[in-house]
Parts: sequence; C-alpha cells; structure tokens
Amino acid sequence: MRIKANVALCGVLLAFTCGLSSLLPVHSMESGIHLAAANKLKGKVSRDMVEADDLMAKGDWDKAADAYKNVMNKDSKNSAAFAGYGMALAKQFKLDGAEEQLDRALQIDPTNAVAHVGRALVLMNRLQSSNMTIRQQRDSMLKQAENECRTALQKDPFSPEAHYQLAQSLRDQGRLDEAAREYNEAIKSDPKYSEAFAGLGMTKLAMNSLGEAESAFKQAVQYNSGNSGAHYGLGKTYLKMGNVDAAIKELNTSLYQNPNSYPAHLAMGEAYQAQGNNNAAINEYKKSVLIKPENADAYLHVADIREGRGDIELSISELRGALELMPDNPDLHLRIADESLQLEKVDDAMKEYQTVMNTNPGNAQAAKGLTRAYFLKAQKETGGAFFVSNDFESAKAQIQKAIQLNPNDMELRLAMAKIRSMSGETVDLNSIGTPRTDGERVAYAEALLAQNRFKEAQDQMNMVIANANDPKQIFSVGDLALMIKDLDDADAAYRKAATMPGGEERAKRGQDMVKKARETARQDLTLADDLARKKQLASAIDKYHASVFENPRVPEARMGLANALERLSPAAANDLREASVQLKAYLSLRPDLPPKEVEKVQKRITKLEEKAYKIDQKAKKNK
Repeated sequence: MRIKANVALCGVLLAFTCGLSSLLPVHSMESGIHLAAANKLKGKVSRDMVEADDLMAKGDWDKAADAYKNVMNKDSKNSAAFAGYGMALAKQFKLDGAEEQLDRALQIDPTNAVAHVGRALVLMNRLQSSNMTIRQQRDSMLKQAENECRTALQKDPFSPEAHYQLAQSLRDQGRLDEAAREYNEAIKSDPKYSEAFAGLGMTKLAMNSLGEAESAFKQAVQYNSGNSGAHYGLGKTYLKMGNVDAAIKELNTSLYQNPNSYPAHLAMGEAYQAQGNNNAAINEYKKSVLIKPENADAYLHVADIREGRGDIELSISELRGALELMPDNPDLHLRIADESLQLEKVDDAMKEYQTVMNTNPGNAQAAKGLTRAYFLKAQKETGGAFFVSNDFESAKAQIQKAIQLNPNDMELRLAMAKIRSMSGETVDLNSIGTPRTDGERVAYAEALLAQNRFKEAQDQMNMVIANANDPKQIFSVGDLALMIKDLDDADAAYRKAATMPGGEERAKRGQDMVKKARETARQDLTLADDLARKKQLASAIDKYHASVFENPRVPEARMGLANALERLSPAAANDLREASVQLKAYLSLRPDLPPKEVEKVQKRITKLEEKAYKIDQKAKKNK
C-alpha cells in the first residue's frame, strides 16, 4: 500500500487558519470560535490519516486498520479512511469485511482510486480459495480485477499499488509482457517497492529470463529482507539454474518467514527431489497439499517418484484421489493415462486420453498417447477386429481433429501415419518429412514399427538414446520403449542409464522388466508351437499373438503365427491378410535369409493376398 500525505502542507494550512481568526471583527468572534474548533478537528484527522498511512506503508496491517477506524469514528464521511480500512482488511484476507468498507468508500466517492485498487486486491485474494465456485470464475474475476485497477489509474496514474495489482492480474492471465511493464511502472512510482520487484522477478522467471529474475528478486530482498515471496522466487530461480544448495537456502528463509506457503513447500520438494532425497521431497509435497489441496503439481511430482520406484499402481491411486478435487485437470488425466498404459491397462488409458480430448480436441500430447494406446490394443487384437471397430474410426477422427488444430506438429502427422499403417493402408513416411527433434524421432520410430521396419526404427531410437544426457531423459526413453515393447532399445537405454550417477537401481529394475518380457514371450512361443503341432490352432494363434505382443522382434513367432493363420479352416480373408503381414514382418526381421528363401516367402505373401481378395469378391457376390 502506497498512500502519501504531505504533512508539511497540513501544518501550513493549520497555521494559516489560526492566523485568520486573529483578524476577525468582534461581531464574528462566535463563528470564528466554531471555525477554529472545526479546523482543529480537521488537523487532528489529518494527522491520524498520516499515521494510518504510515502504518500501512510499513505493512503493519492490523495497527493500520485500527488507525483508519479511529479516523472513521471522527469523520464518517472520510472516503480515504474507509478505503484505507478496507485495504488493510484485504491485506489480512478479511475479505468480506474489506469488500464492505471499500463499497462504503465508493458510495462516498466513486472515484476513490485506493478503493478500486482494494476491490482488485479482494478479487485476487479470493482466487486463492479452494472453493470450487470461485475457481470456476477465475477468468472473469481476473478481468474484473484488471478493470478495477485501470479505473484507479484513471484517477491516479502514478499509484504504485494500482500498477502492482494490475500487473498481478495480468500475470495470472498469462499476459507476461504487459505484466512486466506494469511492475516497472509501479517501481518508477516507488523505487523501493519490494513487492513490485518480487512480482517482476516472478514474471521474468515465467519467461525463463533467469538472470533478470535473479536481479529483480535480489532487489526485492534488498528493500525488504522479510519479503518471503522474494526469497521463494530467488530459490525457484536458483533451482532452475541448477544451483540446488543455494535454492534450498533461500527456500528455507522463505518458509521461516511464511511457513504456510504452499508454493515454497512445493519448490522445496523439487529441490530435495533434484538431490535424490525422495523421502524428504514427498514430505514437502504433502505439506504443500495440506495447505492447498487442489495443487496438481505436488501430486504429479509424487507420481514421478512413485513411478521411478516402480510403484505405479500406488501412483495412479493417489492421482485419482487428486482428481476428486480437480476433476477437470488435464495434467492429472494425462498422467493417469500414461501410467495405465505402462501397466498395459490399455482401455483405462484410452478412456483418460479421450477425456482430455473431449474438452480439448487440440491437446497434442493426449492425441499422441491415444495413438500409442490404439497401437498396443491393435497388437493384442486377433484377426484385425480392431480395425473394423468404432474405436478405430473414432481414433482416426480425433487425431485428424488434433492435426487440424496443430497443423505444424510433425509428431501428430506421424501418429496418424501409424494408425493408417496398422489398418493396412500404404503410407509413405518420407512424404511427412525428416525428423529434427528427439520427440519427432521417437514418433517416427513408432510409425516405422507400425510398418514392421525394425532396422530403421532402431536407427532413430539409437539417435535419441545417444542424445539423452541425464538420467531422467534416458529413463523416459527406456520406459517408452518398454511400453511399446521395443525391448532392444529399452535395454540399450537402461544400460546407458546404469552408467549415470544414481541410476543403477532403477536401471536394474528396467532391465529386469525387459528380461521378464523376453522370457514371457519365449514361454508363449513355446506353448504356441506345441498347440500348433497338436492342431489346436485357435489356442495356438492366441499364444502366438501374446508372444508377438511381448516381443515383436522374434521372427519365429511371426512365422509360427502366419503358419497357424494360413491353416485355419474355413479360410477367412482377414486371417489370410494378417498371415501376409506376419510374413512381411518375418522378412524384415531376417535380413540374413538367402535370396531363394526370401523369394519363396514373397511368393507365399502374394498368394495369400490373392486368396484373400478372391474370398472378399465371392462374399460380395453372395450378398
């Protein structure tokens, strides 16, 4: 609060008024006595206002409120006192009382700038509530706060508090450049305005201008060492810079000054997690949630730790608990979908991805995840049933919509190519372009896998693995490769992660999961071969499918599945086409085959496709 009073001017006016009384004629002495008494009262009120404003400027909200109330008791029409009292209450989060006093100030003087700024502060503070109704009105309340500040600035263009609160509302609206300008305007009006420097720091931090953020926070601390928000922001900045020890020091200071700051506990958790002190990190995240339950980031960080430990079921359970508080939070739905996919709960994952896309059709991450889920579902389906289902058509429609909303997203175009390839369409991946980022390379590799182009897919993944420079990156690659059953690349990623500090334990767990998938695939293949020999073809096909799903790079499983599908009687077009696909995959996995053997398999593929075509034509005639 920046309310300035010219005490010297008040003294001059009082002296001038007293001097006039000595010049009055005798017959006006009685009225002069009344005038002197009135002026004496005004002088007293002015001094009380100066005292209240001074307390307000020092941040002593409680005493300032009492001082303003004292003025109001002496002068019930003093709009400045009502406005100051309302502002002092708003600073203490006594929002209903604040709103009442600010409205009374505006009834007396509709142009009172302080009252309009106070109303903006009330709105901004209400937004910190957990009340669902208020949270749903966030956008409109931020706009109202902005309008109140602009009204105040029309009356007082140099009000630092008005510029500051305007900047706060703009920052929360994501209008960072405008917010930075308003913080600077506040600083111009009051060069030692610590809160404005802290707000500017938070804005620069959001813009990833770390040097400017650090400078602004340091100035905020210089002018007010008790500014807990500035210490918090400086801690966040150091954390982004990778200076974890300095971050912890600043965050400790912030929490000492304000133990109930949920963002500071959240940042402290991030700092401990960066050090590998996961138990301490979880403790801080839980403190953050206790203060503000609808704090999605805390839950997501805990999920990172749970996932790293392999406690994915527990992670999903905790995330679903968070959804009860934040049912529309897309980040929570996305994380549950991703983790469900890791557990091969494909239908659950699809449901969560679709929930996100129903409210935000342009969410590229959800569209990519949904494609991955469809890919895994298709791998499990027999006879191509998935590709004639409503699910598949829905997938194509949703991904196409996402592409329309993100026309320059190569990963989405590759996702669509993957879906089309799985359905048997001929797709030229070269027409999509050359991947330039690791994200695009992963998507390209997945599209290549859908076309059974294993060697090319591995080349792309090898580049991604080589580019990964820290354990988190490399584990992400390994986990993704494991999820899509690209076991060779998953193993390569985990082996690299094992050489990095602190990565040995998790890398071993990942390698164990790779070994388990390989062994499961081997056992299913053995059982499938045994069932095929006994002419139990339907059961054999199920086991071959299971083997291929667990480890798509085993050529024997592909050949065994093709043989079993071809032996089914009566022959069905879908089965013959799938047999053809499996033989193509077999050739891709056996680049060492002699030319005569390759030619033999290729002729067999041609015959299968011709036979499938004839069956389809016959079926059409019979209709």
